[in-house]
Amino acid sequence: MFRATKPLELLHGDLCGPITPPTPANNKYVFVLIDDFSRYMWVMLLKEKSEVFDRFKRFKESVEKQTGSTIKTFRTDRGGEFTSAEFNLFCEENGVKRHLTAPYTPQQNGVVERRNRTLMGMTRSMLKAMKMPNYLWGEAVRHSTYLINRVPTKALKNQTPYECLTSRKPNIKHLRIFGCVAHAKITGPYLKKLDERSKSMVNLGTEPGSKAYRLYDPDTRKVMVSRDVIFDEEKAWDWASTTNQDDCEPSMLKLPHEGDIEEGNDQGEDHEQEAINQDEEEEEDADHNANQNGGGQPLVTRQGRTITKPRYLDDYVLLADQESAMLLLTVDGEPENYFEAEHVREWVEAMVAELESITRNKTWKLVDRPAGVKPIGLKWIFKIKRKADGTVSKYKARLVAKGYVQREGIDFDEVFAPVARLETIRLLIALAATNGWEIHHMDVKTAFLNGDLKELVYVTQPEGFEKKGEEDRVYVLHKALYGLRQAPRAWNVKLDQVLKEMRFEKCTKEPSVYCKTEGGDVLIIAIYVDDLFVTGTSLKVIRQFKEEMSKKFEMSDLGKLTYYLGIEVIQGADGIRIKQERYAQGILRDTKMEACNATQIPMEANLKISKAEDEQEIDATEFRRIIGCLRYLLHTRPDLCYAVGVLSRYMHNPRDFHGQAIKHILRYVKGTTNFGLFFKRDGSRSVVGYSDSSHNIDLDDGRSTSGHAFYYGSSLITWTSQKQQTVALSSCEAEFMAATEAAKQAIWIKELLSEILSKEGERVKLRIDNKSAIALTKNPVFHGRSKHVLKKYHFIRECVENGHIEVEHVPGVEQKADILTKPLARIMFKQMRSLIGVQEIDLPNSSWN
Repeated sequence: MFRATKPLELLHGDLCGPITPPTPANNKYVFVLIDDFSRYMWVMLLKEKSEVFDRFKRFKESVEKQTGSTIKTFRTDRGGEFTSAEFNLFCEENGVKRHLTAPYTPQQNGVVERRNRTLMGMTRSMLKAMKMPNYLWGEAVRHSTYLINRVPTKALKNQTPYECLTSRKPNIKHLRIFGCVAHAKITGPYLKKLDERSKSMVNLGTEPGSKAYRLYDPDTRKVMVSRDVIFDEEKAWDWASTTNQDDCEPSMLKLPHEGDIEEGNDQGEDHEQEAINQDEEEEEDADHNANQNGGGQPLVTRQGRTITKPRYLDDYVLLADQESAMLLLTVDGEPENYFEAEHVREWVEAMVAELESITRNKTWKLVDRPAGVKPIGLKWIFKIKRKADGTVSKYKARLVAKGYVQREGIDFDEVFAPVARLETIRLLIALAATNGWEIHHMDVKTAFLNGDLKELVYVTQPEGFEKKGEEDRVYVLHKALYGLRQAPRAWNVKLDQVLKEMRFEKCTKEPSVYCKTEGGDVLIIAIYVDDLFVTGTSLKVIRQFKEEMSKKFEMSDLGKLTYYLGIEVIQGADGIRIKQERYAQGILRDTKMEACNATQIPMEANLKISKAEDEQEIDATEFRRIIGCLRYLLHTRPDLCYAVGVLSRYMHNPRDFHGQAIKHILRYVKGTTNFGLFFKRDGSRSVVGYSDSSHNIDLDDGRSTSGHAFYYGSSLITWTSQKQQTVALSSCEAEFMAATEAAKQAIWIKELLSEILSKEGERVKLRIDNKSAIALTKNPVFHGRSKHVLKKYHFIRECVENGHIEVEHVPGVEQKADILTKPLARIMFKQMRSLIGVQEIDLPNSSWN
């Protein structure tokens, strides 16, 4: 019998599966690879058979770099995943010779087939011994592979597979019983004196690529990684108190016929290869060994120094480090997949309601799968909808198509669909507050299911709800489904048709806003996907609209608007207040700044921000994430606009200086979480804008920062702070360019109001604190002071000449846009913050009935 004489000369491969139940990551297959020379084994957990080729390519590149050898021959069965045209072409191009077994002759690939049997036997034994739930079989497979590579085999003489491949003896001192109870140290920030310092978890073995352990928390179903762990190897977890009994019974682990095992490593195709590097294990660090032994016995380091665990630690249990992977506004308790949700009554009811809605809308039809058609997969998405106070509003399950596999021109054409901009929403809130109108909120249930499809699209049956006896059939879609690339467009077209049938007119300046005027009554609708913002002159027209929409679609009437796109809305008799208090608190929780000391200004006065290339780099991903969260907070907090905008310029390469600045902003947010805007109920209907600029404030390129703010009456509706695109040679030039940008916004507001109110808008007043810039906007003479300014910046002159804008001078102390262009001192900042309208928002004394 042929036997390889060097590593990777012959590689045995097999795909095993599917295994039920799937892992929490929805893996169903195990891709097993064995080196014939060393009998070293790699396993990869896969969701679908189609992933085999991509995983093999990545594995080949990685293992050849690690070992310094190249794969010469690859032996597999004749499964379609191994004999595809692209697989054969790849092997041919890379000089990999193929050995294929004869049909129905698995013994010709006996090395991997026998190893499969051993692997699954160990997996079943570990799960059964510790009474662990079956969905953790993927972790058991991974740990079994780790052990098999480090124990002797008859195929090798006086060697383990690990030693044969790496020429190093493996260190197994760190091994602990799989599934035993592990106590891990909590080292989170701001722990109080009597807070717990430990948490009990389940040992899942070692973490590939690091000197640490993988620990599973059955309460949250999260995997933690920690090196500070004490093990109770004689104790198993009480799974009956945390898991459904069906999952706990190891004998229910279902394997396919013969050694077809399945599961893939969703953490990477060659974690076992990483474990090779991990096992360059000289000795474990002394303090790590101290934690493992858990006692007071002295340990001797490599330098000969004796270390004894301090006696005062005997009163504590050292527990694993808990690192939060929560994204902002992600609520605990939301399942990640169907298998986490199927045992919770609320989620099952939500899934049933979703399918009933799909059936009522006649979205699809079950048909035989056409030849040559690959249906699009479906996935369950779960979300807990909450009210403004954080209480649960509803459990929502959404069936989503995996639209990322669609191909443009075949499965879809147009995908764009407009949504209302938040500055438009603020304008409508100001309009409603000024006129004393109520704002109502409606939601279209399963909105995308109403959009008609032009293309022929097939999808699989939803997970957990397959028709018995018809599992091979597929659904053909008549209407759009969430996740399809064309679904938003199809829904928008459908809604547009319905609103036009109801005699609404679409605004040309804001395609997501519709207006209708009948008998002196005005009704305004703003659309954000399936959320309808409804306001009008009387409750009668609003109720009529709700009744008509309920006949067209399945609607949820949410009553008066209280919470919209993360913005809390408080409607009172004296006006409307908006804030993002809950969202701001979420940012602080996510950045672990809840217990920080508050500051009174977001940025130190006269602080000069630059690239700071001589300072140490920080985590760019985390920096960008915090900036993104803060930018959404700007929708109700113009006082943060300049500080966040300046730091946004350095997201590509943030330094420690920028990290300190963003922490300062978070400390300011800490003390002003309940701040927001107040839209007063008054008689003013005019639009007034303020434009300002700070000259040459950027240290890196000398460009100025422009800022403008616009008010409808006394209500602030839109603002911006932005670095200018060109260098200004004087403050007059900088103010002139800033005024031109403000003029563009002024024209848009004027024309949008004209469309909404069906009357000619008044001239917009633009207030500037630089008299030279004002003269330049009115002076048509092309002289030396402005001849070098780009032509587009002279747009404001035409606006002034045509009477669309009236430019006025305003003293510097009354220039409301000043806060948008530079960091101010504490007293000046507070004055400006109050001047622009940002204030502490409390519940009003009275509200509309």
